[in-house]
Amino acid sequence: MEGSLLEPMLYTVKGIAILDSDGNRILAKYYDKNIFPTSKEQKGFEKNLFNKTHRANAEIIMLDGLTCVYKSNVDLFFYVMGSSNENELILMSVLNCLYDSVSQILRKNVEKRAVLEALDIVMLAMDEICDGGIIIDADSSSVVSRVALRSDDIPIGEQTVAQVFQTAKEQLKWSLLK
Repeated sequence: MEGSLLEPMLYTVKGIAILDSDGNRILAKYYDKNIFPTSKEQKGFEKNLFNKTHRANAEIIMLDGLTCVYKSNVDLFFYVMGSSNENELILMSVLNCLYDSVSQILRKNVEKRAVLEALDIVMLAMDEICDGGIIIDADSSSVVSRVALRSDDIPIGEQTVAQVFQTAKEQLKWSLLK
């Protein structure tokens, strides 16, 4: 098998994770159920990954047969994992897109509290970047434009009941304040 080329695949990302400064999971998605089938194995891998990377100044590590690229900021660590033969530049473009998207969504306030407050939008951005291990988009501005819909911009017929009540409540509040 040495010297032979591997068949190209669309399934390039094995997992994406955001961990806090203690190595605890904020958000993680694993796309290959064969690698880490249970939550216990996933958390064990995350603990090991965090222990190897939280003091390092590198951007990439090979761990448990996976290529992991990572970036840290204040009290968060962003990770993108791929197979051992995956192109690191592709994984790095996914990581940069994730980080830049989160940064734009949180208005440059990338820290644990802010991510937890906007977790639904961050999860949506993660889904817009990668779906089932296939990279969908690596441009942070297009990802942010798709996930940052304001309820004012959504037609009333496409809003959920909760969004309609929220809009009505805001309009009532503003009419009473006038």
